[in-house]
Amino acid sequence: MEPTSLNFIFFNAFLANNFVLALFLGLCPFLGVSGKLETALPMGIATTFVMLISSICAYFINQVLVGYNIEYLRLISYIAVIASAVQLVEMTLKKFSPGLFRSLGIFLPLITTNCAILGLALFQTFKEYNFLQSLIYALGAGAGFTLAILLMAGLRERMDLATLPSVTQGAALSLMIGGLLSLSFMGFAGLGG
Repeated sequence: MEPTSLNFIFFNAFLANNFVLALFLGLCPFLGVSGKLETALPMGIATTFVMLISSICAYFINQVLVGYNIEYLRLISYIAVIASAVQLVEMTLKKFSPGLFRSLGIFLPLITTNCAILGLALFQTFKEYNFLQSLIYALGAGAGFTLAILLMAGLRERMDLATLPSVTQGAALSLMIGGLLSLSFMGFAGLGG
C-alpha cells in the first residue's frame, strides 16, 4: 500500500499511529471521560467532529497563509478554529441533549485544549496532504480516538465489577490499563511506517 493512498492514511491514523495509544495525544479526555461507555461514545463523536472541522479549516487556512507568506500565523489560526468548533459542539449538545452536556461536564470545553486536535492540524500541514487526504486523515484520527476511549471505558466498567486491591484502584488502575492498551497498539507500528 502506498503511503499516499487514502486507505493507508486512514489506517495509519486509526491503528498504527493512533493519536492516543501510539502518539500519546489527547490523554486528558481519554482518562477523564472513559469511566462509562455512555459518556465515552459521545465524547469520541464530538472529538471526531471537531477534528473534521479543524482539518478542513486548517487546510484552507494553510493555503491562505502560504499564499501571503505568513506561515508564522498557523498556530494561532488553528487554535482559533478549534475553539470555535468546540463552541459549536457545546452549544448543540446544550440545546439538544442537556443530560449528556452535564455528564460530559468540564471535559467538553477541554476539547479546545486537546492536543490531539491541534496535533492533527499541524501534522496534516507538515505532511502536505491535499484536501481529500486531510479529510481521510481526520476521519482516521477521530475513529482511532473513539476506538481508544471506547476500549478504555469498556475495560474500566469491567474493572469496577472486579474485586481489586486498594493500591490498584482509581487513577493507578486507569494508567495501568492505558499502558497495556498502548502496548497492544504498538503491535501495529510496523503497518504505519
